[in-house]
Amino acid sequence: MLTGGLAVLALSIAAAVTIGTADLSVTDVARAVAVHLGLPARPLPRLADSIVWDLRMPRVLLAGLVGGGLSLCGAVLQALTRNPLADPYLLGISAGAGTGAVAVLVLGLGVGSVSVSTGAFLGSATAFGAVLLFAGRYWSSSTRIVLSGVAVSQLFSAVTSLVVISDASVQNARGVTFWLLGSLTGASWPAVTLAATVAAAGAAVCWWYAPALDAFAFGVDTAESLGFAAARTRLVLFGTTALLAAVLVAASGAIGFVGLTIPHAARLLVGAQHRILLPTCAVAGAVFLIWADTAARTVFAPQELPVGVLTALIGVPVFAIVMRRRSRAG
Repeated sequence: MLTGGLAVLALSIAAAVTIGTADLSVTDVARAVAVHLGLPARPLPRLADSIVWDLRMPRVLLAGLVGGGLSLCGAVLQALTRNPLADPYLLGISAGAGTGAVAVLVLGLGVGSVSVSTGAFLGSATAFGAVLLFAGRYWSSSTRIVLSGVAVSQLFSAVTSLVVISDASVQNARGVTFWLLGSLTGASWPAVTLAATVAAAGAAVCWWYAPALDAFAFGVDTAESLGFAAARTRLVLFGTTALLAAVLVAASGAIGFVGLTIPHAARLLVGAQHRILLPTCAVAGAVFLIWADTAARTVFAPQELPVGVLTALIGVPVFAIVMRRRSRAG
C-alpha cells in the first residue's frame, strides 16, 4: 500500500503541475524538469518553462511537504497525548504564527529585513515557548501541555484580532485574513528547500521514536515499564513537532484539518503501528493537500480560494465519517 501511495504521489505531482490556465501536458512537465536537472531534453518555450519551473512546481511540492508534515505531526501528537482530537496546532503554533505575520503585514515590524514567513516562524516559536512556560515543571504532563496550548492559542488569537481591528486598513485586513486561512501563493524554491530539509529531519526523528509512540498508546506507565524515558521522549517529540509545524505554517499559513483527519483515515488503512502509520500519514497528507490546493486555485479561477477553507469543507465531513466508523468498530 505504501509503494502504491508513493506512485500515486508522483503521479499527483506531475498531473497537478499541468492543471491551470496555461495548457500543458505531463510530457511538457517532464521536459522542463529534465532540462533544469541537466538531463538531455528539448527545452520548452521560455514562458511555458517559467510556468512549470518557477510557478507551479514549487507550489505543488510545497503543498505536498506541508500536507505530509502536518499529517505526520498530527499522528505523533495524537499518540503522545492520547487525544484523538490533537493536531499540529495543539501547541499554539498556528495562533503564534498569525500574530507574527500580522506584526509584519499590519504593524510593519522588521519590514525590509523580516518577511511574513520569518515573522510567522518567530511568532510560532514564541507561542511554543509560552506553552512550555505555562506548563512549568509539569511540561511532561499531556493534560498540562494541552491546557497550556489552548490558553496560549486564545491569547495570541486575541492579540492578532486586536491588532487587525485597531490598525489594519481594509486591504491589509483582507491580506491578513487570506493568509490566516491558508495559502500557498507565496511558494518558492527557497521555501521548498527549507520545508523539505526540516520535514526530512523531523520525519526521521519521529520514525526513530515509533516504538516509543506504540508504547505511549497504552499509557505512560506502560511506556516506562518497557524501558522508554517518558519525559525525554515527550520533550524531543513535542519540540520536533513544534519546529516542523512552525516552519510549515510560516510557509503556508494555517491550513486546518489535515493533521487531524489524515491520521485517523490512515489508521483505518494500515493500523496503529507507527513505523507503518507515520510514512502512510506523510504520503496520504501530501496527496490530499496537493489536490486540495489544485482545486483551490482552479475551481473559482481567476479568483483563488484559500486552501484552508477547502480543507475544512472536505475535512469536517470526512472526520465525521471516520469517527462514525470508529465508534461502530468500538
